[in-house]
Amino acid sequence: MDYQQLITQRRTHPAWRLLAADNAAMIASFLHASFIAPNQRTVGRQQLASQLDDHLYHLHQSAGEILFPKAATAYLDDWASDERGWLRKYYPPGDDEAHYDLASATEQALEWLRNLGQRNFIGTESRLMTVFDLLHQIVDGSELDPRARIAELKRRKADIDVEIAGISAGKFALMDPTQVRERFLQMAATARDLLSDFRAVDTNFRTLDRQVREHIATWDGSKGELLQAIFGQRDLIADTDEGRSFRAFWDLLMSPSRQDELTGLLDAVLKLGPVRELQPDGRLQRIHYDWLEAGEVTQRTVARLSEQLRRYLDDQAWLENRRIMQLIRDIEQKALALRGQVDERVFMEIDEAAPALALSMDRTLYNPPFKPKITQQIVSDDGVEIASDALFEQIYVDQLRLMANIRRALQTRRQVSLGTLAREYPIEQGLAELATYLKLATQDMRAAIDDSQSEIVDWLDDSGRRRQATLPLIIYAA
Repeated sequence: MDYQQLITQRRTHPAWRLLAADNAAMIASFLHASFIAPNQRTVGRQQLASQLDDHLYHLHQSAGEILFPKAATAYLDDWASDERGWLRKYYPPGDDEAHYDLASATEQALEWLRNLGQRNFIGTESRLMTVFDLLHQIVDGSELDPRARIAELKRRKADIDVEIAGISAGKFALMDPTQVRERFLQMAATARDLLSDFRAVDTNFRTLDRQVREHIATWDGSKGELLQAIFGQRDLIADTDEGRSFRAFWDLLMSPSRQDELTGLLDAVLKLGPVRELQPDGRLQRIHYDWLEAGEVTQRTVARLSEQLRRYLDDQAWLENRRIMQLIRDIEQKALALRGQVDERVFMEIDEAAPALALSMDRTLYNPPFKPKITQQIVSDDGVEIASDALFEQIYVDQLRLMANIRRALQTRRQVSLGTLAREYPIEQGLAELATYLKLATQDMRAAIDDSQSEIVDWLDDSGRRRQATLPLIIYAA
């Protein structure tokens, strides 16, 4: 951090420009109320303009004069411009209304303003314990000596045995109210920081998506070189510390057992007396659902990137096929023009129509035949009955049969949804067959999964009862 760097950031960084703006108080209060407080990721233009009108009206009523004369839509367009960069303006697929999302830099500025307030309680013990825990994790996780690891585990075991003995004797220590409040406030701050981190990760993926679109629009080289460059950028993002940490976080959050555990822990903590005295934000009880919603936005950004690559491949294949057909027609036209002008004399000689290649590496190595030794000795089972029910309860789903169903359905149309497919070819093996259809949709380049729409797939189980499953709209295309 030096003088020139700070001068450049003051001029170019959206967060610093927001803090230095003349209307910073109005802008920050409105954006916090519309995005941060309700954890809103995206808002339509009409709804956001209506909220801004109400916000400006209350400010004018409190001041007794018109402080901000411009229209609400004019303010929104100004905040979303490249010069400001405080909002991200975009059009969702299939929607002609502009939507707005808070920029990551703007959220950084709002968080900095929130931390400016005087804190009633500054906890230090819990953060010191966190430092010790992190250091222990680093040392234990990087220890290469097995004996040292075993010694550490034995030490922990001894401590646990002492604690168990104390609890059995009725002697156990409880946290005092100060310790409970301190740790709860640290947990709440970390939970809010995670939501901010999602916007930063999503911004990085959108930057990659924009770079890929620019590559595709301006590329005039071979398709292989372009794909190599694109996938290299994707691997670079995925293999960074940030990318690996996000994947590990998402896998942990998607675990049903972890979600249930987190729900139970939050319910138990929020019922404690010292925590209720703090009057915590009610949204903390469902903060993990906010994480899921924010993470889904990031996952959809990656899905749009994959869709763009697939569309490029389809367009390139169509153009190449069109060029091939044009060349074939040119050859046919020239052949027809020369049909009556064939010279009977030999004008070219070739040895063979194709080269005969006999490579030594084409020959397989000698594989001695296997000669099994068969004995006719009958082994007694000692009269013990072996349960074989599990062998006959296995469900095998014929994947080729399902692929044939899809091909037959596409013979009379260009695309078909999974719900229509299930009505024409009823599901016979329940969820196992439905899961196989989903597997085919993820593996097939001609299938698309639309998370914004859903459909209901129903079937009859073995007992004749009707079952239903609500899934994202899955479309198989010819």
